[in-house]
Order: sequence, then structure tokens, then C-alpha cells
Amino acid sequence: MSTKSAINKEVFVPHDEKMLAAVQVKRRTKKKIPFLATGGQGDYYTFICVSVTNKKPLHVSITKVKQFQGSSAFVKRSQWTIDQLRQVNGIDPSKDCPEFDLTFDNAFDQWVASSAGEKCTFIQILHHTCQRYSSVRKPEFVNCQSKLLGGNSILHSAADSVTSAVQKASQALNERGERLGRAEERTADMMNSAEQFAVTAHKDVPLIFPNSHLA
Repeated sequence: MSTKSAINKEVFVPHDEKMLAAVQVKRRTKKKIPFLATGGQGDYYTFICVSVTNKKPLHVSITKVKQFQGSSAFVKRSQWTIDQLRQVNGIDPSKDCPEFDLTFDNAFDQWVASSAGEKCTFIQILHHTCQRYSSVRKPEFVNCQSKLLGGNSILHSAADSVTSAVQKASQALNERGERLGRAEERTADMMNSAEQFAVTAHKDVPLIFPNSHLA
């Protein structure tokens, strides 16, 4: 089972939610931790996840999930509604990069994803989800490549691929049908020719009578 599948199964499915996207991240700048809060559980992996409830009214959440080293369990640490998201900063609109920032009503985090591709996929899905589910005001997406927010997104590309495959299959079936139709026509022509030949041959064969002896 992949890490993302495990997160969905352990963190979201028990709450009747499904995970739409997840990206593994690290902080770009170290967060200041109060003296009394030190001595935690050690190193950990962090994931930012987008999820939606299965039942209506649908609620979308952005959740910070952690997995501590030496443990297979995933722990939910912080969670915001999609309406609390104010801004998504893609950092550099001119090229793929792994850095991005998320600004909420009461929080601001600077992240670097495990890869530029992971970050791009996450922002594409997050943008699509915000456009579809944000009810109060949609968050601002700044410094993001246009391909992440417009017609060249993975979602549209996937839809285009499916449409293209259907069109190709339909074309192949049509071509096959045309070939079968032409074959049937040729077969019918051959049968007609054979019948005509048989009729003609039957007419042209002379009648042969047995020898008769005249008295």
C-alpha cells in the first residue's frame, strides 16, 4: 500500500472522508518552538492533505498529518476548512519549483515539497477543489504557473486523454464497420455473379435427347 493510500485509510476513511490530494513537505524556515515545548517525539514526516466528506453537505478540509520516525501510524495535527484558506503562493510563476506557501486565517506556513512535480499536482487539485467547493470567498492563488490554474491542468489533460481514447476507439470501430460493409458488399456481388452465371449456363446448355430409331 502506498503512503498516500495508507494516510487516506487511517486518517480520513474512519471519519467518512476521502482524500483528494496529499504532498509530503518540509518547512523552509525553522519554526520557533517555545522552550517548554521542546523534547518532542523526534524526527517526523509531514504531509499536507486535502479531503472532502462523503455525505452532503460536503465539507472540504486541509489537514496537516505527521508520521514519526519508527512508527507506521499517521497522526492528524492541524486542520482548516477550505474557507479559512486565504492565499496559496506558488513562489515562482516562470518555472517548476518545490516551494509554496499557505496562508490561513490564523496560520502561515512556508513549505518545500518533496519534488516540484508533487507540489504542482497538489496545487492543481487544490485550485480545482477551491473553485468547486469554496462557499464564502475563494482563496487567492499568486505566483502560480498558468498551467496549474487553467486548461492545461492534470485534470483537464486526463479528461482530454479519455476523450481522445474514446474518439480513437469509435473511429476504429467505424473503420472496421466500413471494411465489414465493403466485404459484405463484395460477397453479395460474388453471390449475385454466381447466380447469374448459373442461370446463364443453364440456358446455354443444349438439350440432349436419347437416340431414337425411326421406323
